[in-house]
Amino acid sequence: MRDIQHKEPFPYGEALCVPLDEVTIFRQTSGTTGQPVYQPDTWQDWEWWMECWSYILWAQGYRPQDRVFIPFGYNIFVAFWAGHYAAEKIGCEVIPGGVLDTKARILKIQELQATAMMGTHTYILGMAETARLKMGIDPAKLPIKKITCAGECGASISSTKKRLEEAWGAKVYDHAGATEIGAWSFECADQPGGMHVNEGLFLVEIEDVETGKIIEEPGHRGKMVITALDRIAQPCVRFDSKDVIEWAAEPCSCGRTSRLIKGGVVGRADDITKVKGVLLAPSAIEEVVRSIRGLGDEYEVIVEKAGDADRIRLRVEVLPQAEDQCTLIENELVDQLRLKTNLRYDIEICGCETLPRYEVKAKRFKDLRKKK
Repeated sequence: MRDIQHKEPFPYGEALCVPLDEVTIFRQTSGTTGQPVYQPDTWQDWEWWMECWSYILWAQGYRPQDRVFIPFGYNIFVAFWAGHYAAEKIGCEVIPGGVLDTKARILKIQELQATAMMGTHTYILGMAETARLKMGIDPAKLPIKKITCAGECGASISSTKKRLEEAWGAKVYDHAGATEIGAWSFECADQPGGMHVNEGLFLVEIEDVETGKIIEEPGHRGKMVITALDRIAQPCVRFDSKDVIEWAAEPCSCGRTSRLIKGGVVGRADDITKVKGVLLAPSAIEEVVRSIRGLGDEYEVIVEKAGDADRIRLRVEVLPQAEDQCTLIENELVDQLRLKTNLRYDIEICGCETLPRYEVKAKRFKDLRKKK
């Protein structure tokens, strides 16, 4: 896609399938995997985006009586733009938290009694931390009752979802989408341990990573190949998303007939890497870290070379009330990580608020072997 966009017409290249003067909205990818990809949309495409998100929000219990706060820096990334307009479309009142900083956003939620919120799970956890540690506010006592997370894998990881829900006293729902694709999946209000494919608007296939064969049966993971059925300006036809997913065996208790993705998006094919001869998915590390009491929400994984051998280092934050339990926490981390990932880690326990904080997509997994 990046090579195609170096050609005419500028700046979209040969992927543009309508006259340039029909493009009404510019967006771009976040660039987390390299040079950002530009995304043109016509007004009809943008109305389609809103329709995709309307399905998501309605399935998660959003209704006209909700007052929705969006703590998102409105800019060239699509992120929660479509969620904003979809919330308006289904009748919700929307509060854009754009240029406000984290403290101001928390105070505005409190002031206006917002009942719902959207954001990346990383930032939503960070907001809760700021409220507790820097403002003396218990986020669970704020009026937020439902939160939609998107932008990164995490809200379908059980230990992360539990932390989010306990911190805010609210139901947390996952959603997966992409700038080039659209809002293709959602967790419904029944929280079935996975996400529905938005099948009225997308065709999803799962392809075996090794053979390329299409996987129809549950229980086998592969990478998602997806077609957006109604996108016009820059069509998405059998797009290799590299999202790793698998079909669920049973339909959802909510009664929707759209197929379920078990456990949501478990990672990306290009994130799964071999360390010490073992295939490692970063989501497995997150599951362990977020399950251990006494640890903060942030962590960092660094893979590097020590001579000819791989070394994997895990940096975590200990909460102030658990500083006298560091040895127990470290032992539990080592045991659980060995059980879940079959790898040994060098553990570095850091003080609270030591590690980087992220507002959009977190960059916690750093493979430094590739840079040497």
